[in-house]
Amino acid sequence: MDLRIEPEALNACVQCGLCLSSCPTYRVTGDETQSPRGRINLMRSVQDDDQPVTSAIVEAFDTCVQCRGCEPACPSGVPYGDLIGATRTTIASEVSKPSPLLRIGLAALVRPRLLRAVSTVTAYAQRLRLVPSRLGVPRLALHRTPRRSTGSDVVLFTGCVMDAWQRHIHDAAQRSLERAGFAVFVSGDLAPCCGALHHHAGLHDRAVQLAKHVVEALPSDVPIVVDSAGCGAAMKAFGSLLPDDPSAANFARRVVDINEFLAEHLDAVEGLGDVDPLEISVAIQDACHLRHVQGVHQATRTLLQPVVRELRELDDLGLCCGAGGAFSVMQPELSRRIRDLKLASIRRADADIVVSANPGCSGHLATAGVEVCHPIELFDRALSRGSSRSGAARALLDEANPRLDNQNKEQ
Repeated sequence: MDLRIEPEALNACVQCGLCLSSCPTYRVTGDETQSPRGRINLMRSVQDDDQPVTSAIVEAFDTCVQCRGCEPACPSGVPYGDLIGATRTTIASEVSKPSPLLRIGLAALVRPRLLRAVSTVTAYAQRLRLVPSRLGVPRLALHRTPRRSTGSDVVLFTGCVMDAWQRHIHDAAQRSLERAGFAVFVSGDLAPCCGALHHHAGLHDRAVQLAKHVVEALPSDVPIVVDSAGCGAAMKAFGSLLPDDPSAANFARRVVDINEFLAEHLDAVEGLGDVDPLEISVAIQDACHLRHVQGVHQATRTLLQPVVRELRELDDLGLCCGAGGAFSVMQPELSRRIRDLKLASIRRADADIVVSANPGCSGHLATAGVEVCHPIELFDRALSRGSSRSGAARALLDEANPRLDNQNKEQ
């Protein structure tokens, strides 16, 4: 079977195995077929040796989290993300289509009104304790704040899941951008979904359609600021996803993560020099698509350094938390085992709160009882507090975590 993989890319792997310790599925299973090296060998067998695609081979590809932690560990520069992406696209179209559950969920993402309606119903169901915590759904607000644009210096891309489930993060991002002197255009329903999860699922044609729509919906040359690491990574790759569209490459160059953008404009943030840091210790959980794909994870540290008492690093060298977009839903047991490694690292850090710049990571960790929020929430909270100060870490945690804010308001 032709997996549509360039032979040069496939043969770049020299079988050294330096990727193994960076692969979350190999770390928890010890199974060679669930490692980058093993999966590449299976790709070679299928494409070069006409190996039939068995259910075991499909499983090996399906259980890849697509964290791409193997890429920075690879001395040969194997473009593993491209390899697994092409493989899953071919498998999804010719061998094993994504599950009906996943296809239904992905279809809802591109229908903003439907997604918001489902989210409202889910929010009420949560209050009645009808939503199992194992699903990883964050505590949803019963009412969402209205979106408002204040200008067009930058575009704030709001997307699908975050806009329906975690709009408070967009609010914090917008306030922070405006404090830095930027008038913000909120993308809203103009560009409801970037297609990242569709691409991960192997639905290449649908991902291309959604990417084209986003590119066409957000013209001009101003920066496009994204506060979801997964969305940002996908949008920065629009140039390669749409190789025949020059506007896509220009669009991709405009995309910037919120941490990255504000870290470059800290000097312009009004009131930052007078901020009294939050008296909490913060452990940084680097989202894989911020660290391994975009390579801008240091910006989170630059952003938070002035506004919190202490930053603590996890000792797992950026190992994936097991969220992986829809991975935690489609591969729940494997996802939990991977998360257990991350939880051990978080416990060793012994911080008051964890930050992660990706909504999937935050939800996955919160399901396990971790106090977690987006870095921009702490940044915004510190600036909103001004010079006021509280000595109680618990109170600051309540303020830093919107889930706790919501609970306090409802009681």
